[in-house]
Amino acid sequence: MPTAPNPHIQSATDADRVRILSEALPYIQRFAGRTVVVKYGGAAMKDSSLKDKVVRDIVFLSCVGLRPIVVHGGGPEINTWLGKLNIEPQFKDGLRVTDAETMDVVEMVLVGRVNKELVSLIDQAGGSAVGLCGKDGNLITARPQGNEGIGFVGEVAAVNTDLLEALVERGYVPVVSSVAADETGQAYNINADTVAGEIAAAMGAEKLILLTDTPGILQDYHDPSTLIYKLDLTTARNLIADGTVGGGMIPKVTCCIRSLAQGVRAAHILDGRLPHALLLEILTDSGIGSMIVASEHYE
Repeated sequence: MPTAPNPHIQSATDADRVRILSEALPYIQRFAGRTVVVKYGGAAMKDSSLKDKVVRDIVFLSCVGLRPIVVHGGGPEINTWLGKLNIEPQFKDGLRVTDAETMDVVEMVLVGRVNKELVSLIDQAGGSAVGLCGKDGNLITARPQGNEGIGFVGEVAAVNTDLLEALVERGYVPVVSSVAADETGQAYNINADTVAGEIAAAMGAEKLILLTDTPGILQDYHDPSTLIYKLDLTTARNLIADGTVGGGMIPKVTCCIRSLAQGVRAAHILDGRLPHALLLEILTDSGIGSMIVASEHYE
């Protein structure tokens, strides 16, 4: 015989929900109408359960009045398709060597598959997404990265914000893949963190958020309990200089520093493996990742 629900447990659950919603209200009021650029990648892109939660978070932010813009890469899926075509992935100085053949695969995967899947998932969750790459509406103008022997790896030369502004003003969620062309039409593969940072700067975003596979910036990278929750630009630069920030975290922190120097109010490095990391960071008092701010007075 089924037992009746415990009213004390039920009321406690309801009370928690109300408390969480009440705690979120000041943040919703504060950030309504503000642009938030989310770089989506890592485990949150590969795990279907995490993917669903990220998508729901993005739709939630849009529904409560924020203006999310999503930027994505898709390295693992690119590698999968290169393998299917018997093309050996190659890397040099941490960058994917992108010859003409590889560039075709990168564009096919990022623009044709990953981008459209994300658009579909956001739409299914109740949002209204529009998929773009840097070529659309001259959104991003690329230039060669410049390192020798890496092929069509690019950097962001310019961002045309007109299209993004038109979309977010009408409540759409732009989903941008990190492929763009130079002034001659040559396509380039650009690091998605870089694209997200440059779009955030060009849009005057309130926040740049990088979803990663680490808790954030750690004082000791072996110990997650040493997470640094908040730091300013000077501290961030010093952590790179003294080696506290190393390896793959260097380009992410550098990307945050560049965007803050260009007017973004706060940059966040979050663990995308944690369910609902976006909402926990943006809409709660404590936050769960590392926040780098241009001014120590930013809360």
